[in-house]
Amino acid sequence: MIGRERDLARIGDFVDQAAAQGGAFMLLGEAGVGKSVLLEVAAARALAAGHTVVRASGSQFEAEVSFAGLHQVLQPLFADLSNLSSAHERALSVALGLGEGAPPGQLLVANAALLLLRQATVSRPLLVIIDDIAWLDRASAVVLGFVARRLTGSRVGLLAASRSGEESFFEHAGLPGYELQTLDERDAAALLRAHFPALPPRAHRRLLADAQGNPLALLELPVALGGSQRLSDSALPQVLPLSGRLQAVFASRIKNLPAATYDLLLLAVLDGTGDLNVLHAGEPRTHETDVPAPAERARLVRVEQGAGRLVFRHPLIGSAVVELSTGEQRRRAHRLLADRLADRPERRAWHLAEAAVGPDEEVAALLQAVAHANLRRGDGVRAITLLLRAAELSPAGIDRAGRLGEAAYLGAIVNGDLRDAPRLLELARRADRRGESLATAVAGAYHLLNGDGDVDSAHRLMVGAIEMLADPGDAHNKPLIEGLYTLLMVCFFGGRAELWEPFHVAIGRLKPGPPELLGILGKTFSDPARLAPPVLDRLDAVIAGLSQEVIPARISRIGIAGSYVDRLGQCREGLWRVIGHGRDGGAVTSAIEALFLLGNDAFLVGQWDEMEQVVEEGLTLCEKHGYRLLAWPGIYLRAMLAAARGQEETATALADQMTRWATPRRARALQCYAWQIRTLVALGRGDFEDAYQQSAAISPAGVLASHVPHALWSITDLVEAAVRSGRHVEAAAHAAAVEQAGLAVISPRLAMVTSASAAMAAPDGRYDRLFEAALTTAGAERWPFERARLQLIYGERLRRDKATTEARTQLAAALDTFRSLDARPWVARASTELRATGLSIRQGEAAGMASLTPQQQEIAMLAAAGLTNKQIGERLFLSPRTVANHLYQLFPKLGVASRAALRDALTTAPAEPAEGDDDERASSR
Repeated sequence: MIGRERDLARIGDFVDQAAAQGGAFMLLGEAGVGKSVLLEVAAARALAAGHTVVRASGSQFEAEVSFAGLHQVLQPLFADLSNLSSAHERALSVALGLGEGAPPGQLLVANAALLLLRQATVSRPLLVIIDDIAWLDRASAVVLGFVARRLTGSRVGLLAASRSGEESFFEHAGLPGYELQTLDERDAAALLRAHFPALPPRAHRRLLADAQGNPLALLELPVALGGSQRLSDSALPQVLPLSGRLQAVFASRIKNLPAATYDLLLLAVLDGTGDLNVLHAGEPRTHETDVPAPAERARLVRVEQGAGRLVFRHPLIGSAVVELSTGEQRRRAHRLLADRLADRPERRAWHLAEAAVGPDEEVAALLQAVAHANLRRGDGVRAITLLLRAAELSPAGIDRAGRLGEAAYLGAIVNGDLRDAPRLLELARRADRRGESLATAVAGAYHLLNGDGDVDSAHRLMVGAIEMLADPGDAHNKPLIEGLYTLLMVCFFGGRAELWEPFHVAIGRLKPGPPELLGILGKTFSDPARLAPPVLDRLDAVIAGLSQEVIPARISRIGIAGSYVDRLGQCREGLWRVIGHGRDGGAVTSAIEALFLLGNDAFLVGQWDEMEQVVEEGLTLCEKHGYRLLAWPGIYLRAMLAAARGQEETATALADQMTRWATPRRARALQCYAWQIRTLVALGRGDFEDAYQQSAAISPAGVLASHVPHALWSITDLVEAAVRSGRHVEAAAHAAAVEQAGLAVISPRLAMVTSASAAMAAPDGRYDRLFEAALTTAGAERWPFERARLQLIYGERLRRDKATTEARTQLAAALDTFRSLDARPWVARASTELRATGLSIRQGEAAGMASLTPQQQEIAMLAAAGLTNKQIGERLFLSPRTVANHLYQLFPKLGVASRAALRDALTTAPAEPAEGDDDERASSR
């Protein structure tokens, strides 16, 4: 029993104490809170200890039958009746219907029952368990109340349970006991996960909210849901259905309400706000006090007069009210609410939809408009629900098809329901066989791109659908604008200039002009080297307003617009909000994009621990929701980190995997990812010929390839590889192309890269000034890995020119940065160069706890304490893989070869690393 440790202990103590000295105990609690289960546990404990256990339960159907409850309690003991005095035996026999005679007095029956119970304990203790004691008949309740107060000193225990607040003839005042509480949120979540581990996050949260810690509700609500509702992360109905058990629990007090009271409760459930002004609109004021009163007395609701609200005492009471209603009663209530909410368009539209009995285009159009309003507020989940309902109410034809297509598209980009898109698209095609609506085409293209990665098919579908529009220049056509956002992503992943031509044409003919963000994104994300500079001020203004943005998709698109022009740092707060929204069951797809955007920024700014965490979370979401294409940016980041840290085999394998997937799909952007990964691997091992070939595949030397934004991330790689492989002409050509493109105006990083490229390509006698300019660029320290690489290159050249002192300064600074990042190939290169200057580099330098990040220190201490990778991950909210990676990194820093040596290493100076520690580090994974 999850979360009931203290309750079990108290019940167990009572059972043990009652066996020795008797007594009674009263357990109270709301319906479904677990009282009956605790009684079962008590019975099992008593039986295991060798006690006699007798059971009884109050019943609504026997509540008028005198002594029915007492009969249940004493029946197992009837064989001992003859051991009582004749007066007591006769009294019980007549009262329980076992014999005939004059009606006995109640006191005589009570004493006889007490004696019979005491007599049963001659050989072993006796435990009497009575459930639902409030439903005992009056005669039994009075007798058992008398008995309960006279058990002390016997070996009889009486354990009874009743719902809180239930009126009863059993007088339990003064008896020991307590009220069983609902589960707290943590235990409720654990119970739900234990029984329904496959519940998606949104359904999990909704069920927790409605159950409010009631264990029966937690176990029965998922059963009442349909299979698709239980497994899909789509929105659940406004009122959850109840299982038979829950109906019995919550409906029993509703059936006897006056009709007017019941009608008011139904209105309150369907309204959802409990606003008395709405519930009583147009009715006489006297109803405000008269109508709810029976429901208040039945403890179903409470009326908060100050707030003007009617509140159900438990959400499932409202569900029971709906379950007991007929379809016509619900439709009538919805029509009434729609009339009363004429000044609130969204709620009115929803109630009109619920009151409809067939297709109604007017109501469908209202719902679609409300869906768009919700989308603008950032509530994509609600927008999809409204669109699907609008589609249900649409007459067959292009309107229904369009709404289904839009729901499919939004489901994919908001909920992560990519797998549900084919079903909705097929329904859309059936709804309108004459042709494909733009909304359907958008959804289809998005599914082709993100599901199968079919770039060219998605491109043809989108371009064709846009060209077929009667007015392809209408900037107010929402499906058209969403279609252009989808086409933009198709073009990006395609990575070929010819794919972008129809996009730029479509953007150019929009009247009165493209939406601000779409116009900016179409330049900064397509060909930033040529198109970004004129719109950077507009982009900065949009980023400055991020704090006011609420739509997750828009925030992630702003981040995408800033990614290749180095503005992700200014978007972090907004992107974290998007991630939080996704974690809470909101826009999953936008959250994935935000996680990888933050990962990009974290890699560039050297926050590699954070990068690992966000990338891992993003890839987990991609796997869960079936986003194969969207996962590749995360895999790219994982591979880049592996390359930077010398995990060459891992990085190369991921790059090969990426190439195999991207090549047949003509997804050139992913090929660029793979080329950059292989470039970094080659640079790390000093293979400059391979590095040049890989980097030049992204963009040839002397050219910033058109519509290849990744070329801005590989400039330094290409120039360094060209210089070190003897291609000085190509290096100079590429540095000149960067200078002529004016990239320095885009961002400080690109200003640093521009100067660095010129420095690397410069002849002797001129390079030092350019390197100094690059390294002193304002904000250059924000990109530690890239800056340290420049220091390494500068130091290498200074050493070759015999400027030993200056070389040592640059190389030592680079080495410190590489060590702090655990960039092992570059640590080795910098150390080798420093030794070549005549400086001795100790193996253990910069080792010990001081060299670890705070997170690595915590992991080291937990590992030294004996925790496994899994246990450490659970403690620190990391994956076991991430923990293993940290251990791999920190072993050499501490100079140890195994976990066993960690404890000593944390309290003493680090030892020299032993040979073969690579094998031991590998075993830490």
